[in-house]
Amino acid sequence: MTDEASSSHGGVRTAEVIAALSLATDLGTSMPLEHGLESTLFAMRLAERLGVDSETASETYYACLLFYVGCTANADVAAQIFGADDSLTRYATPARFGSRAEMMAGFLRAVAPPDGAPLLRARQLAYGLPRVARVFREHLAAFCEVADMLTERVGLPRSVGALFSHVAERWDGKGRPGRAKQDQIPLPVRIAHVARDAAFQRMLGGDEFAARIIRERAGHAFDPAVAACLADDASDVLALEGDASVWDRTLACEPRPRLTLEGEALDRALAAMGDFADLVSPYLLGHSAGVAELAAAAAERCRLAPAEIVLIRRAGAVHDLGRVAVPVRIWEKRGRLTADDWEQVRLHAYYTERVLTNSPFLALLAPIASGHHERLDGSGYHRGLTSATLTRPARLLAAADAYHAMTEPRPRRAPLPPKQAAETLGEECRAGLFDADAVAAVLEAAGQPAGRIERPAGLTEREAEVVALLARGLQTKQIAHVLGISVKTADRHIEHAYRKIGVSTRAAAALFAMEHGLATLGELPIAGTGDRS
Repeated sequence: MTDEASSSHGGVRTAEVIAALSLATDLGTSMPLEHGLESTLFAMRLAERLGVDSETASETYYACLLFYVGCTANADVAAQIFGADDSLTRYATPARFGSRAEMMAGFLRAVAPPDGAPLLRARQLAYGLPRVARVFREHLAAFCEVADMLTERVGLPRSVGALFSHVAERWDGKGRPGRAKQDQIPLPVRIAHVARDAAFQRMLGGDEFAARIIRERAGHAFDPAVAACLADDASDVLALEGDASVWDRTLACEPRPRLTLEGEALDRALAAMGDFADLVSPYLLGHSAGVAELAAAAAERCRLAPAEIVLIRRAGAVHDLGRVAVPVRIWEKRGRLTADDWEQVRLHAYYTERVLTNSPFLALLAPIASGHHERLDGSGYHRGLTSATLTRPARLLAAADAYHAMTEPRPRRAPLPPKQAAETLGEECRAGLFDADAVAAVLEAAGQPAGRIERPAGLTEREAEVVALLARGLQTKQIAHVLGISVKTADRHIEHAYRKIGVSTRAAAALFAMEHGLATLGELPIAGTGDRS
């Protein structure tokens, strides 16, 4: 659906979603953040100078943004072959569109980085090169198929997905799988090839260096007309204005009619983003979707508003996008993680936040999605938030993520049986890490007995509700009305609660409620049903 047709229905621009996914592909390929956006900006300037039609311009735009969307396919296999976390980007990518000799040299360096000890390099080459020969064709096929499938799921026309079967072809016919050459390669792919390589070479050596490399590769990897268009006007095509937002400029140059997503189509696109992230390791397959559904089911049991339930489910779908920024070898590691490994793991929640925050729509999901490893006692990451600042949706997602992860296999352990996972989550809740109500709702949604919820300071369930209502500003008469008890009984509960938590004022009780996750208990009375005096 176009933006014009759906603006009145609350649709979200498809470009917002795929531009965020493009940022994730930057992280997954060890590229500088916004490399994909810059490449697309350059591609659209080339398309304009070449005078392409509107359909070709649209296909160029979307294909260039998502050029590496298949990068998580077989990522675990690539991690075993190449000698360092960024080997492909550092050594192979600069030569990707070079001569056969340059490409081979780049691959050799990627398998055995030149800064390694001679004996280590010899072992890496002996192990890596035969594997590259065996898996390359399968890896390329997986890359193309995954890119095709994900592109369709994020709401793009089928014609865009079909372009990915040509991403490794070359103008001279010496690419892979070698079924197309010259004009047989769709023009959007030929433009994206030049734009992507120019953006990368510009990063390495500036505009003039990029123009020289593109000119050298004209007639070989690149369409000579497209290459000349860039090389002859490199300073303008590759220009980036100081502090101007690349995100804003790239979204602004999306060809019309602009596509939008809404309803089920939007949910499908967000689920595709989660699946993209989970593909980095077989141990993570289905994690994002499972957490999203579990968190949403728990939210329903907490009687949250429908809009809030949708928000939680969507945040759950994209909560682990930042995983792609962490080297796959860490997710696949069977031994104990080092301090440096853990530091990188802790950053994945930060990267989730960074991927989401540029988009006005996705930014609404970011506080929930990026908070899935936060804990009430401040021991979580990446911000170390405490109960006073963690919202109910964030608490539900954190509990759902923890439980679901326990029931999944990991390289260092077998999956816990649901009953044991429920017991473990309950223990961590009693230790002050998770919200008790969130844990109860998650376990109920998972079909596990939640057991009795232990409230802080020995408060009974009723006293905890009273403290929550006090924190939200209700007077004794209103509390009695909301709970359906007498004023005298309500007053007695308040007295007992104050004594147990060691306070004597409503403000102190409110602070206690926020610190211990009680502020979201109870319901405010409907306007006009209680006396505020």
